[in-house]
Amino acid sequence: MPLHDSELAMLRDFGRRNRVRLKTQILLRWIAVAGQTGAALVAALVYGLVFPTGLVAITIGAAGIANLLAAFLMPATRRLSERESTAMLVFDVAQLSVLLWLTGGIDNPFALLMLAPVTIAATMLRLPGLLLVGGLALVSVTVLWLWGLPILSPQMTQLSPPALLSFGVWLALAVGIIFIGLYVRRVTIEMQAMGDALAATQLALSREQKLTDLGGVVAAAAHELGTPLATITLTAAELADDLSDNPELAEDAALIRAQAIRCRDILRSMGRAGKEDTHLRQAPLEAVVREAAEPHLARGREVVFAVGAEPENGEEMDAQPLIHRRPEIVHGLRNLIQNAVDFSESRVEIDLSWTADSVMVKIEDDGPGFPPGLIGRIGDPFMRSRRRPGYDGMGLGLFIAKTLLERSGARLSFANGGAQLRASGAAAGGAIVLLAWPRDKIEAAPAAGTPNPHFLP
Repeated sequence: MPLHDSELAMLRDFGRRNRVRLKTQILLRWIAVAGQTGAALVAALVYGLVFPTGLVAITIGAAGIANLLAAFLMPATRRLSERESTAMLVFDVAQLSVLLWLTGGIDNPFALLMLAPVTIAATMLRLPGLLLVGGLALVSVTVLWLWGLPILSPQMTQLSPPALLSFGVWLALAVGIIFIGLYVRRVTIEMQAMGDALAATQLALSREQKLTDLGGVVAAAAHELGTPLATITLTAAELADDLSDNPELAEDAALIRAQAIRCRDILRSMGRAGKEDTHLRQAPLEAVVREAAEPHLARGREVVFAVGAEPENGEEMDAQPLIHRRPEIVHGLRNLIQNAVDFSESRVEIDLSWTADSVMVKIEDDGPGFPPGLIGRIGDPFMRSRRRPGYDGMGLGLFIAKTLLERSGARLSFANGGAQLRASGAAAGGAIVLLAWPRDKIEAAPAAGTPNPHFLP
């Protein structure tokens, strides 16, 4: 069962809504205030450097006051919104810029700390917020390079490196702000996409498992309700006989008996389906693949199955293996078959084969195939591997299928085939997905009462 659009949108926005707590921001700022205070005290008392200590104290105190106000006005467990996070980071950049301007400008070794708020912005904010914080940081380091109050030694001589070195420090900071901002943002986006896609995979698997478990509930309900329904049927029949002299009541008793029989038949059929779904934990390879393909067999495409063992050492293996009927295998195969049907022109071939060591499933369609430049990235979350006019998807289907099937021990490979399937006779081949399991990962031992696979077609 595919995920709804609202569920997919919720998963994509989950990471963006999951902001940092105010308590974490306050703690980090207190650490920064402590570090700034310690550096100022060591510079003034230990090394005797001369700088406007009063203005420096006011600047550091401003950060402390902002922390106190935030702690008193908002609960510490509050998750900061996009605007609040941006405002706090802008304040941090401005406060650090003023402090550096008072203590040597770009020549202050602690100018490196300008990268910290940019890195945090790249992990927390959307692109507009990152551009605002990063742009302010770039302007700040440029101003600090051009203008800044010098630090004086105890002998009242100006401490400043050569102009070329100051330019190199500015250039390194500017490049660092741009590079780190872009790099961290790219990594964060990929991590969020992977996390959201894994959550979607878990949701799909959980839904498949619930459907399987529902069959057990239905089977149990059918078994438990069978006895009372039989009693109702028998009692209604006796009442109908006893009320033969009262046609109206006899007709009502007959109706009760007929409806009870109908309920019994319905529960009996549901119980059989539930038992098949719950207790058939293993099945022949073809049965599992056909079950996965069943929702897509009547969608206007010809789906052809080819079943046969691969000859090995000159001997043909004709025993179709019994495999574990796991929800992740069924759901993963269903997603791959759905993708093939969605993009095919008229035909999909599903080839099933096996050897002494492996079980293989090949799914091939006669559609446009995978874009050659993207074959190596197929299965990445939120990447549309194939495009078709009028087809709108988030690229999660292949990722979910790949993740679930690899969890079952399968190895997947993607390629483009030849033109033998193309109804139009075009030269380009359709897409091919090849799955291979080691037999010891997927094969199940025959259970009692299970037909011998040697006699299966």
